[in-house]
Amino acid sequence: MAKKFYDPKTTNGVQWKTNNVSIGVPMTWYKTTFKTPDGTNPVVLDLTGLQKGEAWVNGQSFGRYWPAMLAENKGCSDTCDYRGEYNADKCLSGCGEPSQRFYHVPRSFLNNDVNTLVLFEEIGFGATPLNVSVQTVTVGSICATADYGKNLELKCPEGKTMSEIQFASYGDPEGSCGSFKVGEWESRYSKTVVEKTCIGKQSCSINVTSSTFRLKKGGTNGQLAVQLSCGGSNPEDNRVQSVRAF
Repeated sequence: MAKKFYDPKTTNGVQWKTNNVSIGVPMTWYKTTFKTPDGTNPVVLDLTGLQKGEAWVNGQSFGRYWPAMLAENKGCSDTCDYRGEYNADKCLSGCGEPSQRFYHVPRSFLNNDVNTLVLFEEIGFGATPLNVSVQTVTVGSICATADYGKNLELKCPEGKTMSEIQFASYGDPEGSCGSFKVGEWESRYSKTVVEKTCIGKQSCSINVTSSTFRLKKGGTNGQLAVQLSCGGSNPEDNRVQSVRAF
């Protein structure tokens, strides 16, 4: 830290290696550059592949990272019903996934064009910086409803994909965008069906029928209401440079 490897303005005489990047080595510094994403959407770093350490953009620390800290690998289910008595283990999600994967980078830290990213990986074992990417997140939601027998069409802006289903209910949902709530009945598979059909895609189409949502024929015809968020990624194809800190 005393040599300020994280500060691109510091001239400390260190030669950053541009070939044979050290992977899986403890106490290693990595450096690369990336272009500022267009627009005004929030910028995040996807630090998948790293273990534990600290990160800087243009010499500004945006905190410590620890994506190797994983949530418990049990307790999640493809089906979920929030109704009834509250339980802390009810409707768990993200089992076996990093407790935090995306780290916010304030746009005030960014230059108008090219930025310098420096990572200090402490643990090293099993870590690789080659999967690190710069991404932008869209703030806001897309909503749509469709009656029985219709197709519900959803589409994110260009370059964005559906990243989170915030609400999905096939039955008699109530409310409007931003305030949807479950009605008197719904299919318990509502969110599962929408997630499998739409997550990761720019657009998707859902045939609104009872069979789509695993309900028996002859049941009450329902309506589908969906609210989702769109996210986008802008992975920077940059060579990662490294220097070993002794």
